Amino acid sequence: MFLFVILGVAAYEITGNSNDTPLVAEIGGTKEITATIDPYDQYRTKGWVVTENQKPGTMDWHIPDDTAMWAKVEGFANRPSIDMGKSFDLYVSTRAQTWQVSAYRIGNYNKAGGRLIWRSAAQTGVDQGGPVLQTPAGTGTETWVAPWKASLTVQTDPTWPPGQYLLRLESADGGAAFVPLIIRDDKSTSDILMQSAVATWQAYNGWGGASVYTGKRTRADIVSFDRPYTDNGSAEFLGREFEMIYFIEGLGMDVSYWTSIDLHEQGELAKNHKAIVIPGHDEYYTVQMRANLEAARDAGVNIGFFGANNVYRRIRFSDGPLGQNRYLANYRDASKDPFRGINDAEVTTSFREGPAANPESSLTGSYYECNPVDADWVVADASLWMFDGSGFKNGDRVPKMVGNEYDRITQGAPTPANISILSHSPVTCRGKASFANSTWYTTDSGAGVFTAGTFWWEPLLITDCPNGPVTPQCRVLKVTENILRAFALGPAGKAHPSVSNLSKFNMNTPRVTNPDAATSSSSSSTSRPRTSSSTTTATSSSSTTASPTTTTSPP
Repeated sequence: MFLFVILGVAAYEITGNSNDTPLVAEIGGTKEITATIDPYDQYRTKGWVVTENQKPGTMDWHIPDDTAMWAKVEGFANRPSIDMGKSFDLYVSTRAQTWQVSAYRIGNYNKAGGRLIWRSAAQTGVDQGGPVLQTPAGTGTETWVAPWKASLTVQTDPTWPPGQYLLRLESADGGAAFVPLIIRDDKSTSDILMQSAVATWQAYNGWGGASVYTGKRTRADIVSFDRPYTDNGSAEFLGREFEMIYFIEGLGMDVSYWTSIDLHEQGELAKNHKAIVIPGHDEYYTVQMRANLEAARDAGVNIGFFGANNVYRRIRFSDGPLGQNRYLANYRDASKDPFRGINDAEVTTSFREGPAANPESSLTGSYYECNPVDADWVVADASLWMFDGSGFKNGDRVPKMVGNEYDRITQGAPTPANISILSHSPVTCRGKASFANSTWYTTDSGAGVFTAGTFWWEPLLITDCPNGPVTPQCRVLKVTENILRAFALGPAGKAHPSVSNLSKFNMNTPRVTNPDAATSSSSSSTSRPRTSSSTTTATSSSSTTASPTTTTSPP
């Protein structure tokens, strides 16, 4: 595709094949290079998200809840994200004679939720076979993969705006399935950087025979990105991330996108933004991912965890046949991990477990405790700044907003001493009474860190609120907007420094301590470290597609 810019009598042709294109003017028979224009700069001007979402949207990206339809076509991409203007490969298997793919950018689009950006021609269908067990080099551990051949290479250009995409595979026999893809802008300085939790998606992905939770024979210690996601192919996007994108683009905020793998590979780019927003369930982290996120916070970048159970499992990536970081390792048991005694810092137990315990709460503020629960969210301190204009009062409830996993302030776990509690919600999990917290703390860099402490905050963000914050759910949207708009202004702690309010709840103000002093060094996958005050049984994180494993030591 070509873009023409008309200046006076001269027409300047800019191709979409290069990020920096010379602007060539022909005047009086003489060609002169007069400037260099990046055709992607249109997506680096504030306001472009507003303009983008004014374009016609469609609901054609939806796929019915039909397992027979999903089974007729499956696919995956060779990368979870690409930079603008780059290409990606699709690997597709179907018994149908033909298939095609449509690329939908996800946003608000006047409540349609997506816009059709591109559609392929019909492609010849090939049944590429089922899953195969392979052993990644140097591991001695088998994992399920789809060793398929590339079906289509897709070249993007400036007509593909950066953002979250759902590629809708459609087969001639009535099949349909998704392949998620993010188009990044690695030169972006957008106010907000949205992070998609693709590592966590893959950990829960049981396609072929096993996830890191369950399997046909046993759980997997290593899983591969070289395979489709189960069910309709969207992984945990719908219900954990879509709603935040719908909301934030509906507000017209300055936002760009990347994945948790990009945090691992080029985490320094996070410092080019004012805030990182993690919409839902971002559980699985490499040591490098965590270090990069903490470095961004310590440089003044705000962080919003709008879910629960974040930064809980420690993982490693390794390269595969299709490129770098295509295998994810999570042995759970330190004695099984080949890194034990060689590089203990990267042994893939949970972060709160040895041999290099570093509980997530020193970053997130709160500490994952238990699942499943289904409880009301209870406002604890409506004097805090994020409640402004919401109409919330202390003791107000939002029905069934806490679940199915939750976090809380836990005495004995390393916790920022100046942390504030927004909500204090009674829960009963596996027969034990406890509570869930939403929290806010700030740092010397000025960064603010918000943690919702529940999975069921994010799904509320598609609530229609034409009359403003008049219902409990719409008041949550107002609180969310307040947080996001404060984040977009820069280090939110400078305007809204946190002050501990734990004494209001008869809780001692915790101190950030040596993680090893607050947790057990046990490496077992069936135990959790014991701390001083909690009486609730902790369980391993689970989703609706995985069976949780009950643990015996309270966190």
